[in-house]
Amino acid sequence: MTRQQLMEYCLKKTGAYIDHPFGPDSTILKVEKRIFAQFFQLKGNNCVTFNCDRMTGELYRQMFPGLVVRGYHCPPVQQPYFNTFSLDAGLPEDVILDMADHSYAVVTGKLPKHLQQRLKNLENS
Repeated sequence: MTRQQLMEYCLKKTGAYIDHPFGPDSTILKVEKRIFAQFFQLKGNNCVTFNCDRMTGELYRQMFPGLVVRGYHCPPVQQPYFNTFSLDAGLPEDVILDMADHSYAVVTGKLPKHLQQRLKNLENS
């Protein structure tokens, strides 16, 4: 899966949009001002960081040791809640899409109820 394909998949999610709060070298996808995907280059590789809950994050790291790692650029206390991987690592496409879906669900699940309802209304319109 290419960076562009994954970005397009993520942008189809209700309320998703691109931002560049850390400069032009990283592309950030947000929903309701909250980050759910971070695209960046690391040592020449196209990398992605997704949010996750602690258990799911650990599960992916155990399933793909060395390929899926704790949030690369996150402070240590936040690392268990983020997974980073290279799109060039050969992860199965369905796993990458599952991680994208999970990240979006984690982020939107933490939004205030009125914002969650607004997203549902957008989705249904």
